[in-house]
Amino acid sequence: MRRALVAAACGAAVSVAARRVAAFRPHPAQVPDPDLDGLDAVAAAERLAELVRIPTISTREPRDRDAAAFEAFRQRLTELYPRTHAALEREVLGHGALLYRWRSGTDRPPMVLMAHYDVVPVAGQDWSRDPFSGAIEDGVVHGRGAIDDKGALVAILEAVESLVAAGVTPARDVYLSFGDDEEVFGVGAQLAVEALTSRGVRPWAVVDEGGAVVSGVFPGVPGPTAVVGLAEKGLLDVELVTSDPGGHASAPVRGGAPARLARAILRIEDAPFPARLHDVVLGMVDALGRHAPGAHRAVFAHARYLRPLLAAVLSRASREANALVRTTVAVTQLEGSRARNVLATRARAHLNIRIALGETVQSTLDRLRRVVADDQVELRVLGGNDPSPVSRADNEAFALIGDAVRSVYPDAAVAPYVMVQASDSRHFSQICDSVYRFMPFDLSRAELAALHAADERISVAALHRGAGFYRYLLRHL
Repeated sequence: MRRALVAAACGAAVSVAARRVAAFRPHPAQVPDPDLDGLDAVAAAERLAELVRIPTISTREPRDRDAAAFEAFRQRLTELYPRTHAALEREVLGHGALLYRWRSGTDRPPMVLMAHYDVVPVAGQDWSRDPFSGAIEDGVVHGRGAIDDKGALVAILEAVESLVAAGVTPARDVYLSFGDDEEVFGVGAQLAVEALTSRGVRPWAVVDEGGAVVSGVFPGVPGPTAVVGLAEKGLLDVELVTSDPGGHASAPVRGGAPARLARAILRIEDAPFPARLHDVVLGMVDALGRHAPGAHRAVFAHARYLRPLLAAVLSRASREANALVRTTVAVTQLEGSRARNVLATRARAHLNIRIALGETVQSTLDRLRRVVADDQVELRVLGGNDPSPVSRADNEAFALIGDAVRSVYPDAAVAPYVMVQASDSRHFSQICDSVYRFMPFDLSRAELAALHAADERISVAALHRGAGFYRYLLRHL
């Protein structure tokens, strides 16, 4: 009797699982027609190339900032997009952040489209061509900022310029917020939020840089996937510091400052933060897993019941997937003695930490102290912030983004995502519950790898589709 009951229970479980897998199919979605009217792909690429040639490099030292380059960039925008600058109101905030308003004549909550025009330095990188050449070769625009983030800025302005030229008035106000210091965690976006807050403006939705259209990144899903960030990880910069009296290197002391520092680093390396499947990542698995074949789809169909297993699988799948499921710690700088024959009186390591959703700055520091377990190693906090709030994925704004994606990437599966980098959009979470992080470009692995690295570039075709994404978005507010 007992065996019969067990067999019946097993049979029922198998039947339920089979039905779940059978029903685990892509949600039906209409593919809207693309809206590329008035967009000129070649002209857009030439305008992006011009802006890439202006070296708006961000630096943490204000005195090293080339203010003339930033001013030249702002001036060139007015010349490249005359209709936009005639129709929209523009103000300069702080040292150069730009805030535009495109009036609709309605009091509906507005849309905010974001980008930034500062770029990271190129020093020490092995570029195959001048990083500020703006060269257009074989259908590709080359140069620092081509993707991050002048490409998005140009795509936005191409869409706005074409709509203004066509006499279109948006259904709700549209703000364009273009930061000048995003790469150094500056204040431009904060000033924009303060300006909107002081005027009683609470956006309907915000779209900034973030996920993109990629292929072959999610395990078992070979086709293109468009990942839209609902949140971003927190950021924490910490120094590990330990000191010694020093002395001549001819008479070293066992376990000196560098050795203690090295031991602390290895303890952190050997005890990574636990991998966990947050609800946002579970939503990504649910959306993308429906497009997986066979065995992968069977596993993803039961993701809610297999969270620990899937977290472990993703943590081993790739660097990018690992970053989605855990707090990561990167040792980015090391410092010891300044002389070859002198014992270090001070050893220092810089940790750049990206905090997973569900954790905080304080919980991260508490765990680091437990892992290091050495009172002689000091943890100095240089700055940090908790992960952003999670934006809604059950509203009209997220659905509109999905439609805009499918209008130019009809084969792409759209899914929520956790952005593992930091962006200016985190500041807008104070005044909006629908902040999305998405770059509307289809990028190869090599193009993604070139962000903040040598040979950054974007295809003319991807830039054109990106402008089409924004045009659709603006036409259907």
